[in-house]
Amino acid sequence: MKALVFQGPGKKTVSEHPKPVIIDPTDAIVKIVKTTICGTDLHILKGDVKTCTAGRVLGHEGIGIIETVGSGVTAFKEGDNVLISCITSCAKCDYCRKGMYSHCKDGGWVLGNTIDGTQAEYTRIPHADTSLYKIPPEASQNAIVMLSDIFPTSMECGILNGQVKPGKTVAIVGAGPIGLAALLTARLYSPAQLIVIDIDSNRLEIAKRLGATAIINNADEQAIEKVMQLTDGYGVDTAIEAVGIADTFVLCEDIVAPGGTIANIGVHGFKADLHLERLWSHNISITTRLVDTVTTPMLLKMVCSKQLDPTLLISHHFKFDDILDAYDTFEQAADTQALKVIIDVSV
Repeated sequence: MKALVFQGPGKKTVSEHPKPVIIDPTDAIVKIVKTTICGTDLHILKGDVKTCTAGRVLGHEGIGIIETVGSGVTAFKEGDNVLISCITSCAKCDYCRKGMYSHCKDGGWVLGNTIDGTQAEYTRIPHADTSLYKIPPEASQNAIVMLSDIFPTSMECGILNGQVKPGKTVAIVGAGPIGLAALLTARLYSPAQLIVIDIDSNRLEIAKRLGATAIINNADEQAIEKVMQLTDGYGVDTAIEAVGIADTFVLCEDIVAPGGTIANIGVHGFKADLHLERLWSHNISITTRLVDTVTTPMLLKMVCSKQLDPTLLISHHFKFDDILDAYDTFEQAADTQALKVIIDVSV
């Protein structure tokens, strides 16, 4: 089969790769219909994710059709249309029983990381019964592929961890796809203010169209002062870090109000300073999380009932043969105005 293969930091190729086969009775082999590229894939290519080694098929998002299942799979059969969760869950270990599927002792984030992923014509899904979801026939395929990762991640790591509630003030630092997904999911909880901060004027205009009550271009490095002006000097109840670099994490520390929460979503490849000399007395909570996908069933229902439209974040479509162009487009978002790119693998 054809696959996008990581060849070490800064290197990737489209090449022939062995088609996956059933290894364990709980496996399923899925023919990929659509996949996409995540910011985490870019972090892998930068060398930030040490667990992903050369030769790995990238990708942890997608929808497809089940080609075959192992003898232990009971919830799915050949021909089922399925959503692939970015998190693999055995549903039996201590972490899974706590709802922390991301730390599953026999799973977690393995696709496109420690086992071959979804940017290929076929992929193997371990623990298929608890790592796949049937796609309702009325659902938009383009919308559903966005539920593999970006929307559960924004909901769980940003909105739920960030304690976003009606009447609260929220700042999202980073207007990339995950920041904009956080904006859309935050709106479900009716905060009084939704401030989006970035240095990309195009993405900030998109944030405004998607419901931001205020946008701040931090190219002039005046975001702290502007947030304080918008919040009568208090700062925000929730500061969501959606970039994954030290400066944006520190910015969240600078704008969070006493008693507030900093909710980290970004993937950090390097250390970030924690200014306890300022924050030790401010009753601040700092949360970190790898998405557990516990909200995926709820989000599926919301998409099917038209209460949430993930397709608002799709900017480009590519065929699988053009996946290298898709990566170039996604990596050069400032010039291409890319958000999420959908890659059509098969129909």
